[in-house]
Amino acid sequence: MRLVVQLLSLFVRGTALMLGLVGAGLALASLGGAFSDRFDALTHAAPLWLAMGVGAVVLGGLFARQAERWVMIVLGLVAICACAVLMGPEMSAAWRFKPAAIAPGDLKVIQFNAWYENPSPEKSVAWILAQNADVVIVEEGGGGNRAVLKALVKTYNYASCSRAGLCEPWIFSRRRIVADGTIPIGTKRLAAGWATLEDPGGPFTVVGVHLYWPAPAGRQQAQSRKLVDGLKSLDRRSLILAGDFNSTPWSFTLKRQDKALGLRRWTRALPSWPSGQFSRIAAAPAPFLPIDHVYAGDEWRAIKVERGPAIGSDHRPVVVTLRRTPK
Repeated sequence: MRLVVQLLSLFVRGTALMLGLVGAGLALASLGGAFSDRFDALTHAAPLWLAMGVGAVVLGGLFARQAERWVMIVLGLVAICACAVLMGPEMSAAWRFKPAAIAPGDLKVIQFNAWYENPSPEKSVAWILAQNADVVIVEEGGGGNRAVLKALVKTYNYASCSRAGLCEPWIFSRRRIVADGTIPIGTKRLAAGWATLEDPGGPFTVVGVHLYWPAPAGRQQAQSRKLVDGLKSLDRRSLILAGDFNSTPWSFTLKRQDKALGLRRWTRALPSWPSGQFSRIAAAPAPFLPIDHVYAGDEWRAIKVERGPAIGSDHRPVVVTLRRTPK
């Protein structure tokens, strides 16, 4: 029995040391994302490095002794501090947001990556229609998931893409679309679509985007720069930008994009991926990466920001209600 206890203790202490070494090493390497796109790919997993750091502190503190304990605790604290540098500003911004009561005239926007492999598009359709949103931006609505597009085309009077399946993203609106087009930032399925909508306060433009994954490094950053350049001709004050950016807010790529866009990102620390059965062999109990975002210009203020339920996609929908300030 004593041997079993010793082996279990060794296993736990070894686990704590491994968590501390890996967590601290990768968290510190993530800080290199300020200078390297390759290192920046590591920043997206900052919640994992943070969990490793916490695990090292807890397990090391409880089961290790003397110098061994302090090595594990110090390694864990290094990981925690590095992650605090990465994630702290985002968590602070999320904490400061104060919702307000929704009033007539507010604009309800849904951002949703419907996922090509969505096994239950009818569930997605039912939820979206029940929200009665003014604007819906959809990515990955083609393939076997075309039922989502068909239902939205029937429900919404206006759509930015009349050739559903040949362009992405799609922007659906209850307000009349007076102009629309695309911004060439990638392939036809990794692009930015825009639509200018009528409004009593004056027309405004909605842009939907879908960016590459952060790996391999460099492609997403190039798309982000093209997006910033493509938006220069639009009125930033009334602009609304939403989409699947495949980028977390603690990455240096998104931080640079936030600064370059000159818009306010209202989705703060709002995890949207992964959701449900996000692969053939893995299911997610809850999303932990915020990669779906909604930005708006100075004429807009977010009244409510929320995440929708699991509705078949590997992404959760994001719902932002905006109020336009008088000119």
